[in-house]
Amino acid sequence: MTQQAADPNAGTTEAHPPGDFAEAAEPFALFESWLKDAERHEPNDPNAMALATVDGSGEPNLRMVLLKGLDPAGRPDRGFVFYTNFESAKGTELLATPKAALDFYWKSLHRQVRVRGTVAQVTPEEADAYFATRPRGAQIAAWASQQSRPLESRFALEKAVAVEAARFHIGKVPRPPHWSGFRVTPLAIEFWHSRLSRLHERVQFRREKAGDNWIKSRLYP
Repeated sequence: MTQQAADPNAGTTEAHPPGDFAEAAEPFALFESWLKDAERHEPNDPNAMALATVDGSGEPNLRMVLLKGLDPAGRPDRGFVFYTNFESAKGTELLATPKAALDFYWKSLHRQVRVRGTVAQVTPEEADAYFATRPRGAQIAAWASQQSRPLESRFALEKAVAVEAARFHIGKVPRPPHWSGFRVTPLAIEFWHSRLSRLHERVQFRREKAGDNWIKSRLYP
C-alpha cells in the first residue's frame, strides 16, 4: 500500500475565523472578547497561561499558572493578575526582576495571545479578597506547602496539611503573609490566529510605559 505524504496544513483550520481583530483600537477589549470565546469553547482552564521569568543568573523559567483577574478599564496600571507563594521560584524571581512574559494558547480556537510587561504586587486588600474566595482546602494548602523547595516525601506534605488543618479547624483561614498576587502591566500584547498555509494573522500593540497610547502594527507570520 502506498503511503501518502503528510499534509503540512493538516490540523490548521479556520473553524473560528479571526474576524476583524486587526481593526481593534486597543488590546484589552479584544483580549476580553477572545477570553470569553475561550470560556465557551476551551474544555479545560481557559484562563491558563504560561508565565516566563528569569532567575538571578539570567536563566529563564517557564510554568503554567491561572489568570485570576483582569483589571477594569480606567486603571493606568491595568493588567493581568495571578496569585502565588512569594517564596516559590516564580515569587522570588519576580520580586528580584519585576518583568514577565505571558502566553495564552487556546488550541480549540487556533488563537494565541502573548504579553510582555512589568510586574508589581497587588495590594493586601486585593490579595485578601481573592484568598477569601478560594476553597478551604486550597487555603490550608497555601499554609502547608513550601512551594518549589525540596520535599522529602508525600507523607511529609500530607502531615503538613494535617497540622495546618488542625490549627485552623474552626473559623476563617487567614491569608499567609508570604502568599499574595502579582499584576503584569503589559507593554506589548500580540494577538495570533492560525491561517491556512501557515499564513497566520499577527497583530501587535506596543507602548513605552503604562498609560501611553498603544501603537498597533501587523507582523509577518
